Amino acid sequence: MEKFYGEFGGQFVPPAAIEALNKLEEVFLKYKDEPCFVEEYNYYLKQYVGRENPLYFAERLTDYVGGCKIYLKREDLNHTGAHKINNVLGQMLLAKRMGKKKVIAETGAGQHGVATATVAALMGMECIIYMGEEDMRRQALNVFKMELLGAEVVSATSGTRTLKEAVDLAIGEWVKDIDNSFYVLGSAVGPHPYPAIVKEFQRIISIEARRQGLACEGKLPKAVVACIGGGSNAIGAFAEFIDDKDVELIGVEAAGKGLDTDMHAATMTKGEVAIVHGMKTMCIINEKGEPKEVYSISAGLDYPGVGPEHAYLCKEGRAKYVSCTDEEALNAFKMLSRLEGIIPAIESSHAISYVMEYAKNFKKDDYIIVNLSGRGDKDVEELMGKIK
Repeated sequence: MEKFYGEFGGQFVPPAAIEALNKLEEVFLKYKDEPCFVEEYNYYLKQYVGRENPLYFAERLTDYVGGCKIYLKREDLNHTGAHKINNVLGQMLLAKRMGKKKVIAETGAGQHGVATATVAALMGMECIIYMGEEDMRRQALNVFKMELLGAEVVSATSGTRTLKEAVDLAIGEWVKDIDNSFYVLGSAVGPHPYPAIVKEFQRIISIEARRQGLACEGKLPKAVVACIGGGSNAIGAFAEFIDDKDVELIGVEAAGKGLDTDMHAATMTKGEVAIVHGMKTMCIINEKGEPKEVYSISAGLDYPGVGPEHAYLCKEGRAKYVSCTDEEALNAFKMLSRLEGIIPAIESSHAISYVMEYAKNFKKDDYIIVNLSGRGDKDVEELMGKIK
């Protein structure tokens, strides 16, 4: 199993963590295709998560925008309200086979934390979630949900008090208790084998979407579009389309207050090659070469790095990465709510925003798939007063 995607990826971690990561890789390779493991994973996806979820034709949004048909892959309909639970279930079934009783996770918008706390409750595991203090304020409802589910939520109080600091703290605490705990990493980032594991458990998104699109339209989409912070929903949405060279793959980053300011999280546009959180990838760095503080209205997108496979897909020209601002995302949040009766996560709204212009480039009988990675219940209170 390759540790790198071209020059990106690797294991830039302390020796104690290398041994644990290699053991995790061994267990993952042993079980990922093992019939009993696959059967159990699929059972929970169907009976607990509620898959498969629809590929929904957003007819009123399509009519409003003009251009080609816009389809939404409805990850917002999953139990816990986002794509995150696909990966959490897979990782925690691995943890169970490793005999682990305690799981550690980081979270930004809170959806990964809620999913981890949910599955920990289901499987009777101790659960500790690390979350930036600012994100805890922005996502108080998700903090309450995690605690209700029995998880301990620990605040990260350094730096911007957001996702980067939560990851720093979670990795540090995991290394201290590496023999007894399992780190449930929420995005397609970090040291090998985590990016590969997250992709494997999120590829269900594109397995379903590809099949559903062919069934609905008799052909492949012109593009697959997803928001991207670390990149878990995007790599899941892209995975089964990577070999379909005529399907454009587009990740939409957070431009925040604008690319001409310091208030953004547009890693691919403004980043450089660096090492962050155990991987070599694209990262927004400061003058010392360290990860820089970034910003987005979205707690799930304000991460200075990106998954190494995304960095590779960008460099190879197989995927393109664009950005949209807070204001553009808020407009898409409002328009999807009013046109389709679907309140999207503010993260997903970045992808919707881009597609509202991009779809105009195609004929009416073409179509685009947008991964609607989560629902917006968690964002409504924070965004009250910001919608015009």
